[in-house]
This record gives sequence, C-alpha cells and structure tokens, in this order.
Amino acid sequence: MHVIKLVIAASITLSAAAGGAAMADTLASVQKAGVVRIGVPQDFAPYGAVNGDLQLQGLDIDVARLVAKGMGVKAELIPVPTSSRVAFLQSHKIDMIISTLGKNAEREKVMDFSQGYAPYNNSVFGIAALKISGPADLAGKTVGVTRSTFEDLMLTDTVPKTTVLKRYEDNNGLVSAYVAGQVQIVGTGDFVAYSLAEKTPSNKPVLKYVINVSTCFVGVNKGETALVAKINDVLTASKKSGELNGLVKKWLNVPLPEKIATTYQ
Repeated sequence: MHVIKLVIAASITLSAAAGGAAMADTLASVQKAGVVRIGVPQDFAPYGAVNGDLQLQGLDIDVARLVAKGMGVKAELIPVPTSSRVAFLQSHKIDMIISTLGKNAEREKVMDFSQGYAPYNNSVFGIAALKISGPADLAGKTVGVTRSTFEDLMLTDTVPKTTVLKRYEDNNGLVSAYVAGQVQIVGTGDFVAYSLAEKTPSNKPVLKYVINVSTCFVGVNKGETALVAKINDVLTASKKSGELNGLVKKWLNVPLPEKIATTYQ
C-alpha cells in the first residue's frame, strides 16, 4: 500500500514537473525556431489596422516588431479578434498577445503579463444630447461594446439591470453600428471614439465618463516566467533609450506617461 502511494505520488510530481517545463519552454522554442508568433489587432486604429496597401500598421504592430527584434527573432504577426485573443494564446496558436491587452484578476489566473508599454483609457461616449455622468444614468439605455473587452467586463459589473449591453464581435462592428445610428452610446477606448468623431462629424461622440484609466500589457500563458523576463528586458531597454516613447508619440500623439515610462517590472 505504501509503495503504491509512493509510486503514485512520484508520478504526480513528475507529471507536474513535466507540465511546468512544457509551460515554461516557449522562450526556448521561439529562440530555436527563430520566429515568435504575436497576436495583434487589425481593426483597432491607431493600435493596429490594415492600411491602403493591405499591410498592418499601428502602435501594437510596431511594439510587436520591437519585441521580436529585441529577442533576436523574426516577428510573425497574427491578427486576432479582440473577443478571442486569450483563446488563441491558450490554444498555443500564438506565443504572446500585443493587442491593447489590459490586466485584471480574472486574466491573471490564466496569464502572465509584462510591464506596461502604453496608455489606454476605457470610457463611455454618446451623442451630445444625452446627459450621462455615471453608470446610474445608463438605466434603460442601450450601450454598444466590443465583446470581451474591458469596457464589456466593467460595464457588466457596474450598470443597472435595465441597461442593455449590445455586444459586437469586433471594433469594426461597433463603429459601424454607431455610424449607422443603431446605438447612440458606446463603451470603448478613447482613441476609438476619436476615430468615430472623424466618421460622424455631425453626430460625433462626446465623452460622458471614464470607466477606467488603463495600461496595455504583453500577455503570455501562465508560468512563462522566462518569456516574461525577456519581454521586460526588451521593453525596459526601449523605455530607457526613448524608442518606446517615440512610438507612443507617433501613434497616440501623447508622450508615454511617466508612471509607465519608469516601471520596469
């Protein structure tokens, strides 16, 4: 009996160790292959979008290339829908996410995160005629959000039960719905709203209230400590050299916030 228990215990220990090693092998695999697969946005300017030449461009695209270069490997950029970013990572279709990814307690259960690399505010916007200054004012109203984003998650937790959250699979769907007048209120990132204003100058969205002041992080699978450390080394070097600040200024028209610029872990 005791021998059987010892064998079982040893097997469990070995399995756990093997599983841990497998989880922590992504950096070694990437370095061996010479390529890192990075999930990026393709419908979320100025972080990631397709230009007139059908090429990806944006802040997250440039940061992805910066990280790959710093790791000494080629970047394979894989466009991922916002709603399934984490699923792509967990199914090992990508090695990391660089796609306006925020950090919260639920995500930290299944993912590890780098230091922050860019600012991103989550807010509620709507047509000027609507008087909204907080969640309570959304009672009985319909709010458009992109599914599984921070705006979706945070509004779900804070709005009255009579609020209808109309979820779209990607930001293009959300933008199209607002432009077409299907929704008059949206929960989204500030930069999405600013681009909306360009599309609807006669009915441009007005900031109603800020849901959360957020930061963008690089996300990897849980237990990938070596990979996170390498990403952090690259981001730290780019912060100290000013290269990351240059990219943020280029795409967001604001400098890298001091808190993000001086945080290296």
